[in-house]
Amino acid sequence: MAFHALIVDDSSAVRAFVRASLEDAGFARVQEAETGFEALRLLASNAFDVVIIDVNMPDINGLELLAFMKKSPRQQAARRILISTQVDGPDAKRGVELGADAFLHKPFEVEQLRELVSALLGSAEGASL
Repeated sequence: MAFHALIVDDSSAVRAFVRASLEDAGFARVQEAETGFEALRLLASNAFDVVIIDVNMPDINGLELLAFMKKSPRQQAARRILISTQVDGPDAKRGVELGADAFLHKPFEVEQLRELVSALLGSAEGASL
């Protein structure tokens, strides 16, 4: 089955790493957003299977994007993964409150990402990567 993913991170290196990991795992369509504003535009006009969101971004942060997604009928089925260099603390707790399905600590390995996405999409749609 083909999946649609969105990667939201202000780091081009992280976006490239995540994109390569997902494309190698068979995702049919992977889109990227460098800013929170760009992500909002994409979230408003596309339905995604998984959205991988950096918590700390210069304009709209990952928690604000989660709040938008929680209210968006188009994004109700999307699995949400927060990524950050800071795992503990209020951001992780707030992320769960706002609907994050998982939290990955940067830096992470390709296999960690693939296993997490596979588990989340498998539980959502009976699929695997």
